[in-house]
Amino acid sequence: MEKLAIVKELWQFLKVRKKWWLLPIIVTLFLLGLLIFVSQGSAVAPFIYTLF
Repeated sequence: MEKLAIVKELWQFLKVRKKWWLLPIIVTLFLLGLLIFVSQGSAVAPFIYTLF
């Protein structure tokens, strides 16, 4: 539940402070981290690493 509290607090920060420009940055970083995490143990990893 601690992880959900962090997401909820971040959402409240974005809503109250009107920092909507941070949302695409956060989403991009999350998706990039998810891509690296998922591809670590797979056969697709060499192809993903060549992209960067």
